[in-house]
Amino acid sequence: MNKLFGTDGIRGVANQELTPELALRIGRAGALVLGKGSRCRLLIGRDPRISGQMLEGALAAGIASAGVDVISVGVVPTPAVAYLTQKLDCCGGAMISASHNPLQDNGIKFFGADGHKLADSREAEIEALIPQDNHPRPTAGGVGRIHFKPEAVNLYLGDLRKRLPLNLRGLKIALDCAHGATAQYAPKL
Repeated sequence: MNKLFGTDGIRGVANQELTPELALRIGRAGALVLGKGSRCRLLIGRDPRISGQMLEGALAAGIASAGVDVISVGVVPTPAVAYLTQKLDCCGGAMISASHNPLQDNGIKFFGADGHKLADSREAEIEALIPQDNHPRPTAGGVGRIHFKPEAVNLYLGDLRKRLPLNLRGLKIALDCAHGATAQYAPKL
C-alpha cells in the first residue's frame, strides 16, 4: 500500500481513493493510537463538501468500533476542531476536509489531545494499523457511542469574540468564504 498521510493528513478523490471503507479503517486505527485502549472521546468536524457526511459516518463507525466515543460537531472550520478537541478534553480530533483542493476531493486530518496536528511519528503509527483487520473489537457496552453536538461550536465562537474585541457595528464588510465552513459562522462574529 502506498503512503497515505501527506503533508496535511490523508487526501484523495472521495468515494474512489478515499472510500468509506478506508475511512472506517482510518477511524479505527486513529482511535487505537489516540485512545490507547481507554474509554475516551474523539471529536469530528467536517467542511460542507457533500462527501463529508458519508466519510464522517464511516470514520465515526471505525472510531466507535474501537471502543472510543465520538463527538460530532458537524460543519465547522478546521481551527474549531483544534480548539474544541482541547476544550472538551478529548483524546484527539479529526477534521474531514480537503481545504482548497477541488470539490471531488476530501481528506482526514488528525489532531492530538492538545489540539495540535499530529507529529509524523503518530501519523505513521495510525497508518501502520490501517491495513490490519485483527484489532480487538469490543462488544455490548464496550462499543463507543456517537454523540451529535453541533452547538459545541458556540464555545469556539465565544472564544473568538473574546480574542477579537472589535466593534464592527455600522460598518459594511464584504467577506467571501468561498462556500467553506466559516461561511455560516462569520456573520455571527
